[in-house]
Amino acid sequence: MPNMALTTRFLKRLNDSLAARNLTEGTVALDSAAEELARLNPKMQHATDLLLCVVQWIDVGYGDHHLTDLLIKRFPAKIRQQMPLADYLRLRMAEAFRAMAAEDADHAIEILEFVMKAERELNDQKMMALAHFWMGRAHRKKGEYEIALKHIVQARKMTGALPGNAAATAVIQIQESWLFFQKNHRKEAWRLLDEAEAVLKNTDYPLALANIESARGRIVRRSGEYTKALEHFERAIAIYSARHPHHGNLARVLVNSAYVKRLVALQLRKKIDSKSRPTRSSDLGAPELKSLDRSLHARYQEICREAHDQLNRAEKIYSLNENHGGLGSVLMNRGQLHLDDGDFENAARIALRAYRLASEKNDHILMARARILQAATENAHVDEQLGEDADIAVHASTAMKYCDEALALAEHTQNRRLLARAYLTKGETAANDFLKEWDKAKECVALAMPLVSSGDRDQLWEELTALKSKIVQASGVDDALRAWSDGLVGDKTFQQVTEEFAEIVIPKVWEREGRKISRVAERLSVSPKKVRRILRNVGMLNAQDA
Repeated sequence: MPNMALTTRFLKRLNDSLAARNLTEGTVALDSAAEELARLNPKMQHATDLLLCVVQWIDVGYGDHHLTDLLIKRFPAKIRQQMPLADYLRLRMAEAFRAMAAEDADHAIEILEFVMKAERELNDQKMMALAHFWMGRAHRKKGEYEIALKHIVQARKMTGALPGNAAATAVIQIQESWLFFQKNHRKEAWRLLDEAEAVLKNTDYPLALANIESARGRIVRRSGEYTKALEHFERAIAIYSARHPHHGNLARVLVNSAYVKRLVALQLRKKIDSKSRPTRSSDLGAPELKSLDRSLHARYQEICREAHDQLNRAEKIYSLNENHGGLGSVLMNRGQLHLDDGDFENAARIALRAYRLASEKNDHILMARARILQAATENAHVDEQLGEDADIAVHASTAMKYCDEALALAEHTQNRRLLARAYLTKGETAANDFLKEWDKAKECVALAMPLVSSGDRDQLWEELTALKSKIVQASGVDDALRAWSDGLVGDKTFQQVTEEFAEIVIPKVWEREGRKISRVAERLSVSPKKVRRILRNVGMLNAQDA
C-alpha cells in the first residue's frame, strides 16, 4: 500500500523549500512524514527522487546519517537489479553522500565518478550539478584543492543556470570562497562571501550565515588579526548554537576559536617573558611589575581554560556525529596547549592518538599534523635538555624521523601551509640544541618561504621569522661578515646585502636600547618604520607590538 503522505506534491514542496533554503518549512514537512519515510516503499513512484531530496536535507542540517542509512536500506540488492538507470544513479548519489559523511572521501569520489559518466546518457543537469558539488567537497577533504575548485566552479555555473536556485548557488559560493582562500586569493574569497551573504540573509538558512562568519574568521586570522577573528567565530558560534547545537560545523568553529585563543595566549606569554627581562631603565617599579605580571599570568591561564572548554564542547559534538577527523582536530589543538604548558608527556600521548585516528581514515592532512606535533614534542625534550645525553640524541633523531614522515604526507596534498609547517618543523629540528645542522635548517627555511604568503602575519609566519632569526644569530653572523669582507656576495645586490646587515645589527641595538624603537631609530639615524619592519622580519616583533 503506498504511503499517503509521500506524494508528488510532498516531494515538490520539499524540493522548493530546499532550493529556497526555507529550513523551517522543510523541517515541518519532514517531521510530519517521519513515520512514512521510515517505511519508504522503493517501488513507489519517485522513491529515489524522494531519497535524494531527503539526503540533501540531511546535508543542510536536518537529521543525521542514521536517517540516511535507514533510507538506503530500503533499497536491497534484489530491488536494485530491476531499477531504471535514473533511479539507480539517484540511489548511488545517496550512497556517495553517506561515504562523505563517513569520511571516506575516496569511496565517495569513486561513486561520483561513476554517476557523472553514466549521467551523460540522461542529461539531468540538476543531478550533475549536485554531483560536481559533492565531488568538489570530497577532493577538498583530501587536500586536492585544484581539482576541488574546478568541480565547485562547475557546480556553481550549472546550479546558477537552473531557475529558482539563487540560494543554492550562494551556498556553493561559500565553498568556492574557501578554495580561493586556500590559493591565497583573499579579496576574491571575501567578495564571494559578501555575495553569498547578500542572498542568504533573506532566507531561512542560518547555518550558511554561520558558515560565512566562520570563513571570515579564518581569513582575518591569517593576517594575524586574532581579536577580529574571534569576533567572527563568536558570531558563528551564536548562530549555530541557536538552531544547530549539535552540528559538526559548530564543533569546527569551536576548534578554530580555541586555536586562536591559544595564539592569543602565546602572545600574552611573550609579553610576560619580555616584562621579566632586565632592561636599562623601566617606567615601573618592582611592586608595580610584580602586580602586572600576576595580572597577565592570570589572564593567560584564563584564555587557556577557555580554549580547553571550547575543545571539550567540540569533542562532545564530534563524538555524537562520529566524526573522526573532527576528533583528530580537537586532539591536535589540545596537544598543542599541553606542549605550550610544558606537559610534554601528555602532548606526545595525544599526538600519537591523533595519528592513529587519522590513519584509520587515511587522512593525510591530519596524519601530517600529528607527526609535526610529535616532532615538536621530541624537540621540546631536546631544548629542555631532559634526560642523559643518550636520551637527548634519541629525541633528536626521533624528531627528525617524524619530520620526514610529515613532509612525505604533506606532499600528498595541495595544502601549502601544511607543507610549509612541515619544512619549518624540520628546520627547527635541525637547529635544535643537539643537532645544530645549520645548513639543513637554512635549506628548510628556503623551501618554506615561497609557501608562506607575503600577507600572512599569523603563527606560521612568526615561526618562519623566528627560525630565520635563530639561524642568523647562531650561525650566519660570522660567516656572513667574513664573506662580505672578502667581497663574496654571490648573486645578491648591494641593497640585499644592506638589508641582511640591518637584520643583524638592528635587533642587537634594540636589545641594548631597552627594546625601544625610538631609541634605535635615533641611535642609528634610521626611520622608526624601518626599525619595526626589520624587527618583524626577524621575528622579534609581531604586528600587535608594532
